[in-house]
Amino acid sequence: MSLARKRKTERTESSPLPAHTQQSSEDEKRRPFKPLPPPPSLRAERFQSLITATALFVGAFALRFWRISHPDQVVFDEVHFGAFAGQYLRREYYFDVHPPLAKMLNGLAGYLVGFDGEFGFDSIGDSYTDHKVPYIGMRSFCAIMGSITVPIVYAIMRESGYPIGIALFSAWLVMFDNGHITQTRLILLDAALVLFMALSLYCYVKFHQQRYREFSTSWWFWLVATGASLACTLGCKMVGLFTFASIGVAVLWDLWMIMDIKKGHPMSYVWKHFWYRVVGLVVIPFIIYLSFFWIHFKILIYSGPGDTFMSPAFQETLQGNELLLNAQEIRYFDTVTIKHKDTKAFLHSHEANYPLRYDDGRISSQGQQVTCYPHNDTNNHWQILPTREIPETGRGRVVRQNDVIQLLHVGSNTILLTHDVASPLMPTNQEFTTVSKEDEPNRHNDTLFQVQIIDAHEGEAWKSLAGHFKLVHIPTKVNLWTHPTHLPEWAFGQQEVNGNKSPNDKSNAWFVNDIISDGTGRDFKNRTAVVEQKQIKTRSFIKKFVELQILMLQHNAGLTSEHPYASSPVEWPFCLSGISFWTDGKTNQQIYMIGNLIGWWICAVSVSVFIGILGADMLARRRGLDPIEDGIRNRMYRNTGFFCGTWAFHYFPFYLMARQRFLHHYLPAHLASALIAGSVLNFILVETVNYPISVAGQATRLRPMVRAKLNDKALAVLMGLLFTVVGIWAYTAPFTYGLTLTETQVSARKLLSTWTLHFEAKEN
Repeated sequence: MSLARKRKTERTESSPLPAHTQQSSEDEKRRPFKPLPPPPSLRAERFQSLITATALFVGAFALRFWRISHPDQVVFDEVHFGAFAGQYLRREYYFDVHPPLAKMLNGLAGYLVGFDGEFGFDSIGDSYTDHKVPYIGMRSFCAIMGSITVPIVYAIMRESGYPIGIALFSAWLVMFDNGHITQTRLILLDAALVLFMALSLYCYVKFHQQRYREFSTSWWFWLVATGASLACTLGCKMVGLFTFASIGVAVLWDLWMIMDIKKGHPMSYVWKHFWYRVVGLVVIPFIIYLSFFWIHFKILIYSGPGDTFMSPAFQETLQGNELLLNAQEIRYFDTVTIKHKDTKAFLHSHEANYPLRYDDGRISSQGQQVTCYPHNDTNNHWQILPTREIPETGRGRVVRQNDVIQLLHVGSNTILLTHDVASPLMPTNQEFTTVSKEDEPNRHNDTLFQVQIIDAHEGEAWKSLAGHFKLVHIPTKVNLWTHPTHLPEWAFGQQEVNGNKSPNDKSNAWFVNDIISDGTGRDFKNRTAVVEQKQIKTRSFIKKFVELQILMLQHNAGLTSEHPYASSPVEWPFCLSGISFWTDGKTNQQIYMIGNLIGWWICAVSVSVFIGILGADMLARRRGLDPIEDGIRNRMYRNTGFFCGTWAFHYFPFYLMARQRFLHHYLPAHLASALIAGSVLNFILVETVNYPISVAGQATRLRPMVRAKLNDKALAVLMGLLFTVVGIWAYTAPFTYGLTLTETQVSARKLLSTWTLHFEAKEN
């Protein structure tokens, strides 16, 4: 149908979501809300819609539960997320880059089905059956969440004012999508993530429907429900921030419209709307988000594999932690080994000097080399010397925060120093070397270093293992530092040590790994024998929360290593590549996560068509043409525009990320694009928009009644699309469910040459 064709429709009430099909008069908006009983035709339509939603849930349930027990082995990221579930049950602390809600739900599922948490999920292919793991129940929990998502997609479209057939189409694209099925029937995070994202959109649609019942009980309910759903989305993965952005922009647009002076609202009214939304969509979600971490910390009270990611102060709050058990105060004249926190290499020196000239022609000091060495060695031993008078015995011999010390290299009997000489590999940083005890008086100032214990108060004792510290040179203020780059052969390929001029660089951190002996030369074990049993320390929840948030963001951004199935966002909308989840060479079975090719292409084309419609309409209107009826235009701009914004916020930010990216990262954006696809199909096939119910010639404020119907031709097109999507799902289903295929059958199902499938037929 031509865009220029004038569509004859009645003026309507504004459609739900940030879209109005028509603005009502201010007088009508202020008229008290008087709901009327729905007419029989509407009751019948609601019953039909309920039956459709129920059928969608049953269908989605069947698709996700069929052969859910296969394979009875660890699949793809079940290695990580199954292990996290077990650690909740063992109450052992772990570290992950994602917030804890979805993982706690997996742990809850394990608890409910009797999992004891002892199975380690160590490698892909490990047998569940041999270790008696109730994996079917744990997978089922995720599959149920994935099944619920489908009718929610349908409900979003229905509440947005679309006919049953159009809403069915959007839900169908998700229900029969191979990628969604694969990702939501395993012990992973995406089932919960996509469910809560869909709930967030649905609740905001319902909230927007209450705009003429502002500040009523139902208005508040859906506002708070939207905020709670957003908090749960963010609680599953950090990409929940994109859902916040999607709804946040719609809320700002809504406030912008409320502020219009033509509506006659005073600014006090506008500010009331603003602060109520802040409470519902910021304050309450933040409290809920905090609660997830509070529960997380309350459960994980024992030392576990995630300890080493956390600060010493955090680690000492965990029962059985090595730092809590073994950390000891460091005293003057103790001989210690010092390790770099990030590279885990020992501070080291040996009786070999820097060369006179480096490869770039620069001249060195020719002093004794100071490097970092990855292995335990006697050349890693350093003795801590005082720079002030200390008592012979007692607590006064303990090294404390901000004390100024010298470090004696025991093996060569020389003292550590740094000076204004360029380091071997980094001309902008200072060289570290040593000076003999005889020459030390002439270089005394260059040998002075201040111990700055990280997150410590004045006078706090320096401890082994627990006391992460920076060693700051007194005259020049540079920090003792190392980096993974290795020196040439003249330094035996060891790591360079130099002076870092950036005081806030987190990689300046070191710790004392071991205390070798005390000042008398006695083995340190003699002192540890009399150490009293230590009490578990406490740390405020907010400090623990902030520390974990920072680490999560840092490590998420640091996931930059290559992966054979990583892909670029430009490939995702067209399903150009997938992910191999699991293979069995004996049976030629594989699970290959890939979307429904036709379904994803329909969604991608729909996004393009929508953008094209907007562009063509704006161009035509600039030339005085009016190709689209006002009600339809308003829906396209505001309703479909909201869906398109959601898609964009969940898609384009991945272009800015340097971390590993995989096809499953597109699933939230795909769900949004399925909503766009339904809206665009409605624009093409349906010639009417919502009709209001009238009483005495006046429109009521009941939610919009969907009276638009699909004619026979439109119904035929819709059925054709639905059956095509089912056909592609069925054809590629062996990759979703891990069915046995011959090499010829695998090759035949390779719909795109870019798919990297296993067991393909060899070319002659």
